[in-house]
Amino acid sequence: MMKKHNKSLLALALTSLLCLTACGDGEDGKDGAPGEPGIPGEPGQPGAPAGSSTSTIISAGDVSFEIVPADNTLAGGETFALKFKASATNSSGERVPLTGLDQVALYSITAMSNDSGSGAPLQWVNNATAQELGSSMYCTLDGTYSSRGQTGDACLLVEDPAEPGTYTGTWAHDGVAPIMNANDNLSAPHRLFLRAYNLKDASGTAIADKVLSTPLDYIPASGELVEATGKDTVTDAACIACHSEVEGRIAKINAHHNYQSTEKCVACHNPALVPNEAQKAEGWVFDFGPMVHRLHAGHHIAGFLSGEAKEYFGEIGFPAEINNCASCHNNGDSWNANIYREACVGCHINVNFETGAGHSDFNLAQTDDSQCQSCHGSGALSPMQAHKVGKRAEYAELLTVEFTSATAVASTTAGNKLVTITANVSFNGQPLTDAAQLAVLNKDATLIGNVDTRGEVTRWGSRPGLASGNAVNGVLTLTADVPEAQAMGTIYVGTEANFCVDNSGKIAACAEGMPFDAVNPIGATSSVKFYNLDGGDAVTARFAIAERMSASEAKCNACHGTLDYIKGTRHGTYTFDQCMDCHNNSYDGSYHGTSEYNTGNLDADGNPIFAEVPGLLYANRDLMTVAHRFHSGNWGEAAIFRDASGELHGYPAVETECTACHKDDTPLFAADGGLTSAKRGIKISATEYISPVAESCRTCHAHSDAAALAHFKSNGALVAGDAATDANLPVESCATCHAEGKTYGVDKVHAGGAH
Repeated sequence: MMKKHNKSLLALALTSLLCLTACGDGEDGKDGAPGEPGIPGEPGQPGAPAGSSTSTIISAGDVSFEIVPADNTLAGGETFALKFKASATNSSGERVPLTGLDQVALYSITAMSNDSGSGAPLQWVNNATAQELGSSMYCTLDGTYSSRGQTGDACLLVEDPAEPGTYTGTWAHDGVAPIMNANDNLSAPHRLFLRAYNLKDASGTAIADKVLSTPLDYIPASGELVEATGKDTVTDAACIACHSEVEGRIAKINAHHNYQSTEKCVACHNPALVPNEAQKAEGWVFDFGPMVHRLHAGHHIAGFLSGEAKEYFGEIGFPAEINNCASCHNNGDSWNANIYREACVGCHINVNFETGAGHSDFNLAQTDDSQCQSCHGSGALSPMQAHKVGKRAEYAELLTVEFTSATAVASTTAGNKLVTITANVSFNGQPLTDAAQLAVLNKDATLIGNVDTRGEVTRWGSRPGLASGNAVNGVLTLTADVPEAQAMGTIYVGTEANFCVDNSGKIAACAEGMPFDAVNPIGATSSVKFYNLDGGDAVTARFAIAERMSASEAKCNACHGTLDYIKGTRHGTYTFDQCMDCHNNSYDGSYHGTSEYNTGNLDADGNPIFAEVPGLLYANRDLMTVAHRFHSGNWGEAAIFRDASGELHGYPAVETECTACHKDDTPLFAADGGLTSAKRGIKISATEYISPVAESCRTCHAHSDAAALAHFKSNGALVAGDAATDANLPVESCATCHAEGKTYGVDKVHAGGAH
């Protein structure tokens, strides 16, 4: 064994010697000569150019989704399969793929025929709710979700690495994917939309608004796209008329922080969403049509609600005629053709169909909707005729007053002149033959005042009513014995006469039960005219010059239907130059001099308690002041109000969106730094005037403190306490910073989307 061991040592020594020899020149620690270069590898894929995709967005409306029905299986009992593309705008303004989505939700509803005998003949069915699987379906990166304290399974969301911005979703869990309903009718119209979560802008700020896709309306069986389902009788445009618009969407609906479109609201608010017994007892209803009816009628029916429902539904005042169905139903006539109890009782909440109480003079009980059409399908009891839809404008022609002249002559009263005014008048469609016929009017007032060389107006304190004149063959003559100072230069002449209409569609003395009564009268058809009592050309009041009015009558009417309806029994006016008679900047005083807020407390009868804002008084009737004050909740106890925290309630539009009322193409400031109206002062007492720009700001910014007032004054404003006796005050310097286009211009700080 020793011999063998020695041989092994010898072999080891020889091997070591050979290894040392291979090191080259024999110098330990040095590398040998470099070997031959290897064969180059295949080139890698080049990176995407900068800006070819984005993971941030500008706003909720910046995102677009593309969903092709042929690429998806999103309905029925087959295996769920989702594919969509998302895009947004990059920093260069180009539309590029949107990458990095980590969570979406899918909503799927079907327009299904309803033969139950109760409810609308065509109803939306939420395919997840129908299976008691929620109202939508999540897709996430790990196939699970956590939302509002709940967790569960989700579809697995994957972005295609070879095609950024393209996503697929699959269901890898036991059971059915929530939106896949085996009982679905694949030949019926379907609606699908997506919601994307967790998106941020370039600064890293989370997007506050919901990021929602445009609804996809299609037929799953054929993949055919459809434009209408027959269910959308209220379009987004009808809602936008009052709730304002941002990026083509409904800007402001507070519930759920706004789903932005009626087409999306119905995904949840359909007959499947049923209140519990306690909610039913308080008057709750969640189906979209009946719910919206009840919401918008809340100001009128609050007394019939109780508890939380009264608080939620009972503080909304509808700004137009509550019975004018066409205010909202602007797409088709199904609102008139499809009659069912739940839609009606949304407004007629005092009707009890189980007992029949309140249902016609006969208290007809009705257990289903099968007999509704027999009475209400046509004729006088149809919604169109029973609600007098469109009749306000038609009936306004029952009384027309067209002023034709105004002249002044010497009066028998010293220091006075006799002014004679003529007008062509028709009554119930016929030429007026006797002024006594006008005695039945609810209001026969005229609008008369002076217009100075700047277009500013001063109303006459006393003016003749229409019924005080003489009528011959349709020509009405009015006379007024007035001081010489009034009977010179230009005067304006108009009317705010209004009247009631009986069931035969004729002007009649007001009585309870009339379709248009003293609570809801109709203004006469008339226009304001201007006459120079000294001869020559008359001066047009600034309220009648479009270029000097930055607000728009058309925008008022978009929400209110007609300005005639706004103030009920006290008004019969349709245009700003009729409103100007009272609401001008030379008529001091106000019927609502204090600003109030809702304290959030209730009195013994359950009504809200309002408290005054200390030290804040409004002592003028200027049209701008009044309109701003009311719509910004600084009016006092009204349908629009602020609470103790300053939050605005009741105003349907975005609070800072000036263009909800003001013209899009007319600046608020003129080139000289004053207002476009050229108004230079607002009268607050018999002898005092204040600056108009500061007053414009203060009407909304009622919280303005001493520092704000000091800011106004340092920029040339005269405010209450420092008022001047001159109606033509110097221009304030507000426009230096706040004119359109400036860093702090009203167009920037009051941008409609910034809410």
